[in-house]
Amino acid sequence: MDCELEYRVVETSIVTEDELTRILNEHVGDGWVFDGFQFAMREASHRPSMAFAIFRRARRSGRASGGERDG
Repeated sequence: MDCELEYRVVETSIVTEDELTRILNEHVGDGWVFDGFQFAMREASHRPSMAFAIFRRARRSGRASGGERDG
């Protein structure tokens, strides 16, 4: 079985410890591996205005990928 990676990016404008933790726990619990965060900053603030959580997992090469979404 050949494996390739598939990725999921989760966007949130609620950039709090509780919300980021919720996103991590939800997706890791679904079998995704956390790959990192990217933050979008506003010039007028020291806090990020948005966060993007990036996850990955192995996918069997025979699996359909056209527009499929896991939730």
